[in-house]
Amino acid sequence: MIKKWQLILLGIMVLFILSACSDEDGENAAEGSDGDITLEYWQYAFDSKVNLMNELIKEFEEENPGITIEQTTFPYDQYNEQVAAQVPAGNGPDVINLFYGWVPSYVDSGYLQPLPQDTFSHEEIENEFFPLVEATKLDGEYWTIPTAVRTLALFYNKDLFEEAGLDPNAPPETWDELQDYAVKLTKAEDNGRIEQSGLAWEPSQQGHHWLRDGLTYQAGGKVLGDDRKEVVWGEGSAGLEAFKYWLSFPGELGTSEQGFYTDDVTAFMSEKAAMNIDGSFRIGTLQSDAPDLNYAVAPLPAKDEKSTNASFWTNGITSDVEGEKLEAASKFIKFLTSEGVMEKWLDATGELPAKEAVAMQDKYVNHEIYGPFIESLPFANAHFFIDETKERDIVIDAANKVLLEEADPEEAFNEMVDSTQELYDEYWSDK
Repeated sequence: MIKKWQLILLGIMVLFILSACSDEDGENAAEGSDGDITLEYWQYAFDSKVNLMNELIKEFEEENPGITIEQTTFPYDQYNEQVAAQVPAGNGPDVINLFYGWVPSYVDSGYLQPLPQDTFSHEEIENEFFPLVEATKLDGEYWTIPTAVRTLALFYNKDLFEEAGLDPNAPPETWDELQDYAVKLTKAEDNGRIEQSGLAWEPSQQGHHWLRDGLTYQAGGKVLGDDRKEVVWGEGSAGLEAFKYWLSFPGELGTSEQGFYTDDVTAFMSEKAAMNIDGSFRIGTLQSDAPDLNYAVAPLPAKDEKSTNASFWTNGITSDVEGEKLEAASKFIKFLTSEGVMEKWLDATGELPAKEAVAMQDKYVNHEIYGPFIESLPFANAHFFIDETKERDIVIDAANKVLLEEADPEEAFNEMVDSTQELYDEYWSDK
């Protein structure tokens, strides 16, 4: 006869076994059945990229049974905040897509690990990718690698050109012509309120890149010395000349207005802005959101030299990933930087293949829309950012001092240069 205490003991043992099985099932669910590996992939919420990545993940998983990719996205303005909160706690991504200008601060914060050289040899990167990817090489290591790169060019509305009596097949090619066209394409009420902007102008979007890597170089100057430590923006007259020219559109010319029609992208898509300086990544947005817009693209109007900005979002592996998971993460990034994926990325987003051999194919070089961006790659500059957000804000503050507070442009420019140098001094002080 089984005694009462024996029944109680038996019940406890059953509960213990069930609990253990439940814990084991939970672990298997986290790892995936049969020891499968699950990778967390993060990127910011840009519709054309998110939709394409969903398709690419399916393709990768079919080719690599046993590896599952879970994609998580955040709005751009929340992205770094989420990374800072989750990665140190070990809850964030395994593979992350980040703006190249954030790489130094991510490395400093310990969020990333160098790309494994057995999968991404330096020789392979430097032979196959455009040289601008070296902007993320720090301490002798490549920390990230991009699928695609972008350049800036001039978007213009062909219908509004014709309406203003301008040849839609002859966009402006020089600084003077850009100013002249912007004036002719601007419509304003008697009180000066702009109804149609000749040239959209938004420093927080691509405007600060246009100033830094486009106009400054076109005037014969540059922002940083070769050691990436000294800000040489204020040496000579080129930097100030570029700054004054950049401000002339919302300033003396009255062709532009910060925040006009919400922002420059919305204004151009809504045919409220005749021209806009924007990146190749905008093509995907225009294809989906403004399919009937009659627009064309041309290289940035130039002065003494040709120059444009280059930038890119780039793929890295977070610091705590190791073992089989590190091998799987490397394999996933290798897939994302394959030639086939680069071509799909271009078709879906408008961003240019990061590998030179892929981008320079005739079908892209001679393409009506992609061609001007690719034509600009040989003279594109990817600024080495210490902190992209802070450097952008410094430029915006300088512009606002002139436009809103009527400060002297030279004083505002010099303050901008000094503030930027302080940022670099602080970064390099403990390196």
